[in-house]
Amino acid sequence: MVLALSVCGAAVAVVVVGLFVFGLRRRLIQRSGGTFDCSLRWNVPEEPDTSGKGWSYGVARYNGDRVEWYRVFSYAPRPRRTLERSAIEVAGRRDPEGEEELALLSDAVIITCVHQKTRLELAMSDDALTGFLAWLEAAPPGQRVNVA
Repeated sequence: MVLALSVCGAAVAVVVVGLFVFGLRRRLIQRSGGTFDCSLRWNVPEEPDTSGKGWSYGVARYNGDRVEWYRVFSYAPRPRRTLERSAIEVAGRRDPEGEEELALLSDAVIITCVHQKTRLELAMSDDALTGFLAWLEAAPPGQRVNVA
């Protein structure tokens, strides 16, 4: 009986510590400011895929001339993807369709981008999209920026 209670107590302690570290990581990412909720689908085909598969929920953070994208459900301290401002080309914008509406946040808008010859899609709110496009257009003089 005592062993079972000890094992249950240890399991609860591990879960509590895991949740604390998970929350602490999110606070550390957001501490420097300039963050927004952003889902990502990497290496997408030319035709829009509305099945809802391949989307990963995350948090993006502006860091100089880069956007760093972190998976929400991860303990990794480093960004999963880093997008350089000079290498991002916005190819289009669309609303979620079909099962994508269930896979993404309710107010999401999808933009298709090309980053270093890789097609990707970002899903974010209208406000975050306005900020993202403004950040792209605010590139230093001499940088080529393509915002559709």
